[in-house]
Amino acid sequence: MFAIEAVGISKSYRFKKQEVKALNDINLQILKSELFGLIGPDGSGKSSLIRILTTLLLADEGTGFVDGLDIVKDFEVIRKRVGYMPGRFSLYPDLTVEENLQFFASVFNTTIKENYSLIKSIYQQIEPFKHRRAGQLSGGMKQKLALSCALIHRPSVLFLDEPTTGVDAVSRKEFWDMLKELQANEITILVSTPYMDEAALCGRVALIQEGSLFKVDKPNQIVDDFSPKLFGIRSLEMFRLIEDLKSWQAVYSCFAFGDSCHVIFKDLKDEVAECTNYLLAKQHQNIEIFQIKAGIEDCFMYLMKKSA
Repeated sequence: MFAIEAVGISKSYRFKKQEVKALNDINLQILKSELFGLIGPDGSGKSSLIRILTTLLLADEGTGFVDGLDIVKDFEVIRKRVGYMPGRFSLYPDLTVEENLQFFASVFNTTIKENYSLIKSIYQQIEPFKHRRAGQLSGGMKQKLALSCALIHRPSVLFLDEPTTGVDAVSRKEFWDMLKELQANEITILVSTPYMDEAALCGRVALIQEGSLFKVDKPNQIVDDFSPKLFGIRSLEMFRLIEDLKSWQAVYSCFAFGDSCHVIFKDLKDEVAECTNYLLAKQHQNIEIFQIKAGIEDCFMYLMKKSA
């Protein structure tokens, strides 16, 4: 039933004679043909979890299963069944686009022709540059080549570790459109990303921070479950506004979002009036306070603070 399963996975690293906890008792179940997002900031443990599930790293505690196979006992079989695209470009920069693809096909005892139908829509975008060295490609083209190489053996499960980091907005959109097509081919996809806006593109997401999962659900359900009143606040001096709001005891949380602050209050009877009076006393000008609907990033920040 589950394409990917993590059972009590924990992992620590030693850094300057100190133990750093990267993953803390991770339990996760991902259905077959699901597009699942692992959402969290840099250093939250996303890459460590993916490397453990792809048999590239051993967990200190717990275990995992991919396609029903044990990640330790059956690591050789798993490596033949999964596709893996690491965060950094890891193909051969001195080989051409076509040579890289041929090489990875030969590693899995297959050919480009045999599985071309799966990568056709992706590879066609870079095929005009097939004789160009991979190291000379743009960020978006490198990304498409890496995805083609990860798919050339037709894996049943695809792991993507922050695939859109450092890529322009247009290439990011194209990449997610390609993932939707792959999902239609009954490929299970686990993708990690630090971009909160990409969470909405997944069927389900797991929010992770400091090695711990604190919410696993559909993105729209996470937003719907957000219960506090959320306010957007602006004034003439935004930097001083943030400082004054964070130092006010009536504020539960305050984060900068674009041209405004997103604020949750503790126990105010009339949030707009009381906050306006407070800011006027602090000599703020052009004050704007308005209630807003929470986005996935607001939910993440709230849940992170609540779990802490």
